[in-house]
Amino acid sequence: MSILLSRRAFLLASAGTAMALALPHRALAADTPSGRLTVAADSEPTNLNPAIVASNGVFFVASKVIEPLAEADYSGADGLAPRLALSWSGSPDGKTVTFKLRPDVKWHDGKPFTSADVAFSALEVWKKLQNLGRVVFKDLESVDTPDDLTAVLHFSTPTPFQLIRNCLPALTSVLPKHVFAGTDIMTNPANEKLVGTGPFKYVEHKPGEYYLLRRNDAYWAPDQPKLGEILFKVLADRDSAGAALESGEIQLAAFSAVPLADLDRISKVPGMKVYANGYEALTYQMIVEINHTRKELADLRVRQAIAHSIDKGFVVQAIFRGYATAATGPIPQTDKTFYNPDVERYEFDPAKGESLLDEAGYKKGQDGIRFHLKLLPAPFFNETVQFGAYLRQALAKIGIDAEIVSNDSPAHLKAIYTDHAFDLAVGTPVYRQDPAISTTILFQSGIPAGVPFSNQYGYANPKVDAIIAQAAVEIDAAKRADLYKQFQKMVVDDLALINVTEFSFITVANENVQNVSNNPRWAVSNWADTAVPEMSP
Repeated sequence: MSILLSRRAFLLASAGTAMALALPHRALAADTPSGRLTVAADSEPTNLNPAIVASNGVFFVASKVIEPLAEADYSGADGLAPRLALSWSGSPDGKTVTFKLRPDVKWHDGKPFTSADVAFSALEVWKKLQNLGRVVFKDLESVDTPDDLTAVLHFSTPTPFQLIRNCLPALTSVLPKHVFAGTDIMTNPANEKLVGTGPFKYVEHKPGEYYLLRRNDAYWAPDQPKLGEILFKVLADRDSAGAALESGEIQLAAFSAVPLADLDRISKVPGMKVYANGYEALTYQMIVEINHTRKELADLRVRQAIAHSIDKGFVVQAIFRGYATAATGPIPQTDKTFYNPDVERYEFDPAKGESLLDEAGYKKGQDGIRFHLKLLPAPFFNETVQFGAYLRQALAKIGIDAEIVSNDSPAHLKAIYTDHAFDLAVGTPVYRQDPAISTTILFQSGIPAGVPFSNQYGYANPKVDAIIAQAAVEIDAAKRADLYKQFQKMVVDDLALINVTEFSFITVANENVQNVSNNPRWAVSNWADTAVPEMSP
């Protein structure tokens, strides 16, 4: 079985100096059950509210404070474990979903959690504001609250219960109505100074230095949390996590914060443990995004030639050092429900690529060049930058000159998703357990400019749009899965984009940290049972 690995998500952290904390570990340990866990920060999001921004960089901190209705689980029914909801059920017509909520839960400010909070979050935030929820909950019409512990979601059109169930961990973070109602939700200070029901309370954020969370003594789960504090420390050097672990500056680095080049050495350091599990519900892909409005790239033969120029096996071994697998299509092989292995394979064959380019009428000039392109590798991960350099060389071998354009994260997102100022780009979409959550948006036409991680490529196929629309209202799980298998075959035949690798993450931790990677979304779950031994006085 392949082990999947990636770099950490969207490192936007500033290169600040090392932090000096006012509260030393020794003083803290006397007041808390298990001391402080110090973790390498993954990023510093401008909005820390997971009900608005469903992204791993936000979840990493916020999931300890703000809770969803359910969380991914290795052994739970349907792969889920209850959080704020104890149970969920869908009506046969696909228009109603009923949640029974957990009793005796309080917000961090002492107010009771009720179904009114779920109704407010669903109608005013998930449906209207959340980057991914706006798709999943677009047909949500109303929410009934017959009592404080029941929320009934009503949809105007059939909405697959399978989809709602699959989206619970990532898209149902519940907000306190009494904090957000009647305010400008997008500018509310509680988007950073979070008020939740989770095992930890938000304490403070010092930009460029750290986020600090503290134990919620009134948490609903008995004997949890096990930690007194969690400190997310911003490292001055994005590649220094390995050294910080060795020195004891941090105790845990998630989201593959330890560079692949350091992983083998770190894994042999006494007292260190490497976890390749705990991210099964967070599969990333590295893809080549294609601007279909560019004349040459609008020709399928040219896209096929580019696909044949890429040696995926080399990319897996040389760039990901074996901690990835070659992708075949837009749905990863880890999804046993929706994955379709029966799609066109574009094997590494540069000679075939050259023949296709000749057939398309793009002959080599005297300088050996057929045409020029602009290539924008995403700056998010080391691997995307390295693959950009590799792709430039691979294209040169078949006569395509690709000029690499390097941008920081905001400029890259603007160039691709707002300005469409690219020919080829290297991206890393994440798959979140259901094609309708974050995958079909890469292929559906008519997406407004400026929507990140969506089809801003000029790709339009009415048959693909039709099958996406059909799957969106298909409430029979088996039929829905079959529709998405047809969808995969169509977009791979079209080469709407090129799927190169599938990768996940690793966690490296001091061996004294207990209960690490024990669910499929561990890094972005609540860590209520994570523990470290008492610090010595």
